Amino acid sequence: MVHSIALSMQALKSLSIPPPYHFYKRFVSDSIKPFQFLFWYSLSSSTKAKTQILENNSPIADYLINTFKFTETQALSISTRFYWVKSPEKPGSLLLFFQNLGFSESDIRSAVRTSPQILFSDIDKTLKPKIEFFQELGLVGSELGKFISRNSMLLNVSLERRLVPCIEIIKNILSNDEDNQDLFRVLRRCNKVVRGDPQSGLMGNIAFLKSCGIVGSQLSMLLTRQPRLFTIKESKLRDLVSRVLDMGFAVNSRMLVYALYTVSCMSNETFTRKLELFQSSGFSSEECIQMFRKAPGLLRTSEEKLKLGFEFFMNTINLEKSVLVRIPSCLMYSMDKRVMPRYMVLQVINSEKLLKREPSFIHVLSLTEEEFLAKFIAKFGNDAEKLLVAYKGHLLDCSCEDNS
Repeated sequence: MVHSIALSMQALKSLSIPPPYHFYKRFVSDSIKPFQFLFWYSLSSSTKAKTQILENNSPIADYLINTFKFTETQALSISTRFYWVKSPEKPGSLLLFFQNLGFSESDIRSAVRTSPQILFSDIDKTLKPKIEFFQELGLVGSELGKFISRNSMLLNVSLERRLVPCIEIIKNILSNDEDNQDLFRVLRRCNKVVRGDPQSGLMGNIAFLKSCGIVGSQLSMLLTRQPRLFTIKESKLRDLVSRVLDMGFAVNSRMLVYALYTVSCMSNETFTRKLELFQSSGFSSEECIQMFRKAPGLLRTSEEKLKLGFEFFMNTINLEKSVLVRIPSCLMYSMDKRVMPRYMVLQVINSEKLLKREPSFIHVLSLTEEEFLAKFIAKFGNDAEKLLVAYKGHLLDCSCEDNS
């Protein structure tokens, strides 16, 4: 027996088959670099693995590709994640369920891609009660389809422990929202607000904001515009409020909520860059903060618009910098639709000497459209047409530029 094994070993040695290492060395030296070989080997293995999984769960993968237009990679990812599902029965039931609700094909595809797990959810126990809940809130037909297409992950959230209590809390804040449009606006902007624990998350942040004097209409405004603030950790919310207080805003001040909204809309880097833009235009750090306290929304204005405003007010009409510090809101007006048209009208009024005393341009900017037309166009009788041409002509020019 031992003798036969020895003979077999000698026979193997006499064969010209190189061992794995020598084969690899010769393969690399003759054709590709080592890292290329490893990449080729990895790619080959990955492709084989994908093929094997697709073969093992091909009914699901094929259904996703053919019905929902998924790519092979997407279908592979989902079928791998739900490897125990072998039949497309549940995905087929979901498709029929959504179709019966009037969802469009694109809405259904979007809903499934956003939250693939709904493909395998129980229609009657899990999905239908939540759909009915949203219908009771006022979402029906195509509006329901559009909403679910972008927020299908809400169908995986507990109805009793999350959706119902969170939405009740939100509705209590949005007390004047009879048709629930503000509620839907909140959910579209940040559906995370109803996906967390209502007690430890939502209620905690609401209580803290109320302690800062942000209540009633201010609280509902903040929730509608920036619902994300109600989902972050309370410690982070406290940091944002502290940052605003450090800039001179006071608790219980009516401007606090607007400042908080502004700083929550941008990163620290963007906020700093906006302040630097003011400083580069000649404003001191103190003047920048002073302007921000008077008009917190000022720093939400785009940098391009601010630059145009600085150029016009400080260079074109030579407005004193102190006026902008005192009334910074004029930098927030639309240059094309408000500032320039009214400026053109005043130019005609001044050149024609239609008024004994030149009006304050800053005051003119503060007027409503109706007030401006009455005081600076309609009242001038025979010259009204000329003034209207100056006013509307600039608006038409701006419109043409926008469409070009």
